Amino acid sequence: MTRLGSTTTMVTQGIKIVVTNRKASHEYELGAKYEAGVVLKGTEVKAIRAGKINISDGWMAIDHKGEAILHDIQISHYSHGNIMNHEEKHPRKLLLSREEITKIGHLIEAKGLTVVPTQVYFKNGRVKIEIALAKGKKAHDKRQTDKTKDANREMARAMRPKRS
Repeated sequence: MTRLGSTTTMVTQGIKIVVTNRKASHEYELGAKYEAGVVLKGTEVKAIRAGKINISDGWMAIDHKGEAILHDIQISHYSHGNIMNHEEKHPRKLLLSREEITKIGHLIEAKGLTVVPTQVYFKNGRVKIEIALAKGKKAHDKRQTDKTKDANREMARAMRPKRS
């Protein structure tokens, strides 16, 4: 695993992770996860390959046509692009099956869940976005999660052999 600025790149089994949304796991309780393709324009793939993508504010909605649309994802301009460079923040269509879109739509309406992107990665040369059904955490839930993480970190530190 190599670290490139604010993005992490990890290659395993034909999958190259470009960016992970750590804010999502802090702000939400994540549920079922789905893998979706995404419709991109022009130089967006090259910009994503360069790690110039921000998914921390992203969310998904289902429009009146029954299509899954990803909002508030920022893909910065490609450095070697020309005047035909892409728009940074525009809604992008997600490629999910009709059954998945219907199932997600019912869960959003019935349980009041939201859908957030958790990862962007390349799988066999294609850009994929992992989305997750999420329920917002309250402030006390966030504090409890932080306490649990700290306790686990301290236990792991205590169990580690000391260097001489």
